[in-house]
Amino acid sequence: MENAILIPVRIFLTAKIKVNKIILAGHIELHVKASDWIFHNHSHDPNYQNIILHVVYHNDMEIDELKNKNVPTLELKSHINQNILWKYEKLSSGNQFIACENIFNPVKIPLHFHEENILKKLNEKSAELEKSLEKFKNNFEAVLFHSLAYSFGLKVNADIFRQIVESIDFSIILKIRQNKTQLEALLFGASGWLEDPKDEFMKIWKREFDFLKTKFNIPDLKLYPKFLRLRPPNFPTIRLAQLADLYHQQQNLFSRIIHVKSTEELFDLFKNIKASDYWNNHFNFGKISSVDQPKAVSRDFIELVILNTVLPLKYTYHKYHSEEITEDLIALYNNLPAEKNSIVESWKTLKAPVNTSLESQSFIYHFNHFCLQKNCLHCGIGFKLLKES
Repeated sequence: MENAILIPVRIFLTAKIKVNKIILAGHIELHVKASDWIFHNHSHDPNYQNIILHVVYHNDMEIDELKNKNVPTLELKSHINQNILWKYEKLSSGNQFIACENIFNPVKIPLHFHEENILKKLNEKSAELEKSLEKFKNNFEAVLFHSLAYSFGLKVNADIFRQIVESIDFSIILKIRQNKTQLEALLFGASGWLEDPKDEFMKIWKREFDFLKTKFNIPDLKLYPKFLRLRPPNFPTIRLAQLADLYHQQQNLFSRIIHVKSTEELFDLFKNIKASDYWNNHFNFGKISSVDQPKAVSRDFIELVILNTVLPLKYTYHKYHSEEITEDLIALYNNLPAEKNSIVESWKTLKAPVNTSLESQSFIYHFNHFCLQKNCLHCGIGFKLLKES
């Protein structure tokens, strides 16, 4: 166990210690072994001439230089529980899904663990949304539109979708939302898809886009969303058409979102959203598909939009107006089912209870912010596992 703790050299500057009722001020040096003082060539380094205490895990040799200067050495070996040390070594060196996988116990999940993680996540998202609010002059409707575009783009096209809608002043969306064809044309044209029309529908969209581009002085920006590694229902063509339908159907969407009280009310805002009829037998422009059916948003997709966009924005709005909404939001998370992804499935393999989105979102957040960094000493679960005998 002598080499169990593999920590980098550390020095505490301008510290104070009391030795025999005498207070000494200076630096404290930490090593795994006392001989590391020699190994690291500290004897001739002027940065280590004001040492008042040498702290080591194992005092394997006496350092004459320190002894001659009456610098005491504190050995920690006999003060550290060997069981805790063994666990810490396992946590630090493991290559499993999470460092504590071999000793994980769901019973060690602290009280209010999930609620605290969700609030941390919401505060992080809120900080991002507040930057957007500052950028768009506290226009929550505009920020909602940009956030929804990001969600509709999923991981592959999220940033591209946001760039597309940010290239279009939101006031233009409000002016043309009654005309679904124009709304689609605006989004398709900004994506760079209408330059070479392949059928009559594309010609109509191109004509409308050229008109809108001139009328509203829209910049000549073509961003070309990606299709690679996406299932056809998630193609950017389908998702942008659905986003256009959402804003064609729903007036004052942000106001409606803020006032809903249940998850079913939230689902009602999105459940009838579908791409226009052209997309019934298309997934891409000019290519007729053998699949002929309406391209409506699925319940799973609506859940993702609610979790990633709607709930964080509701939290930000009420926080912005100094209104407490935490309990209501926790209830909404509890009424949504857990997401389905590899991280959630890995937690389930460890017998962790993951039944609601409160639990799945919490475990995903915890994995990304603690487990990946092996930040076990600041983890409520890790602390309990290390503490027990």
